[in-house]
Amino acid sequence: MAKPLVAIVGRPNVGKSTFFNKLCGKRISIVDDSPGVTRDRIYADAQWCGHEFRVVDTGGIDIKSDDVFQQAIRSQVDIAIDFADVIVFLVDGKQGLTHADEEVADILRKTNKKVILVVNKLDNFEVENSYEFYTLGFGEPFPISCEQSKGLGEVLDEIVKSFKDNVETDDDGSIKIAIVGRPNVGKSSLTNKILGYDRSVVSDVMGTTRDAIETEFVYNKTKYAIIDTAGLRRQRSYEKQSIEGYSVIRSMEAIERADVVLIVFDATMGITEQDVRIAGYVHEKGKPSVVIINKWDLVEKNSYTMNEFEDKLKDELSFMSYFKSAYVSAVTGQRLSNVIEMVKKVYDNASKKIPTGKLNELLSEAILSNEPPYRNGKKLKINYITQASTNPPTFLLFCNDASLMHFSYLRYLENRFRQAIDFSGTPIKFITRSKGDKD
Repeated sequence: MAKPLVAIVGRPNVGKSTFFNKLCGKRISIVDDSPGVTRDRIYADAQWCGHEFRVVDTGGIDIKSDDVFQQAIRSQVDIAIDFADVIVFLVDGKQGLTHADEEVADILRKTNKKVILVVNKLDNFEVENSYEFYTLGFGEPFPISCEQSKGLGEVLDEIVKSFKDNVETDDDGSIKIAIVGRPNVGKSSLTNKILGYDRSVVSDVMGTTRDAIETEFVYNKTKYAIIDTAGLRRQRSYEKQSIEGYSVIRSMEAIERADVVLIVFDATMGITEQDVRIAGYVHEKGKPSVVIINKWDLVEKNSYTMNEFEDKLKDELSFMSYFKSAYVSAVTGQRLSNVIEMVKKVYDNASKKIPTGKLNELLSEAILSNEPPYRNGKKLKINYITQASTNPPTFLLFCNDASLMHFSYLRYLENRFRQAIDFSGTPIKFITRSKGDKD
């Protein structure tokens, strides 16, 4: 499920960046007493009482200012409000209600978003100073002091309560497929071809798709939801304050909530550094995937071309040697007929639950063939293995001393298990536990 997004909004110098830093538990925004220090949106992850969410810090809104930066700030705040699930409207309790606060309130009233009114800078917790803000019409204000961390828990409780009330879950029984890749590799064309109609706008202009678009369909009596995403460029290739900056975050969220990811390469461009970087991100998130080599119809070929490209893939994607690939044309439909079957296959592989007896039998055979090495004069003894979870398959190895485990031996065990069990298309994880560990 995508993480809910919380936007912090208010006029300049009310303490938005300090509040942002407190929520995220680290100093990310620059904090200064000068108005307008935060000009770009800054993002970070936060959690409270088991709820994970993403927070965006925005620049202060000054309606009357003609400053060129203020015009850019207003544009970014509008985007933040548009994407947000919950808005925290921060005001200054020490200075009191101002006309600028009322102007910000007018903007927020035009949205259908949940707005939480927070009165900051009540360092002595003068709660009565928050009463005048009732007139803004957002219900009971929450008095806080960011500097002294007073009242933050109550605000966070209200934020996560809003998630329960307003944020939809993705648990609808469908297999969610995120289509990701660099701009202009054919993601939208691929989406349209799979769905059988033009769901996404298709254009040769980079960045046509700016948000993650999700559409449900049924194939062979199985329910799927396909998510077309914006192209992922290197961070230095786009301005953080642009709409594309937000699109990248939505694409990353699509990967996080996906069950399977289609990683689309452009066959006419070869394998680029950014292709490998995107594949690495999918791998790190533990997502099963299929590497789609699109525009294969435009490649000049001989009988060795596909094998040569596959060898390059194996070299560049050596960190995910389990990958499965498909060479297709989203325009002509060439070889697209088996893509959804491949999606179902890698999803089933990621969902496998292996009996404990079989796991320990495989472990014993692996140890007999290649015993764990000594480290610092001490021998690693692996006593037992069990499966902890699926998607991706995750296994716990119980041993005498987890610090003796070397990554090369874990890689050996992974290779042995993959030889015995079909885990193609999905990463698998091994977690080592020492005797007596509770976690």
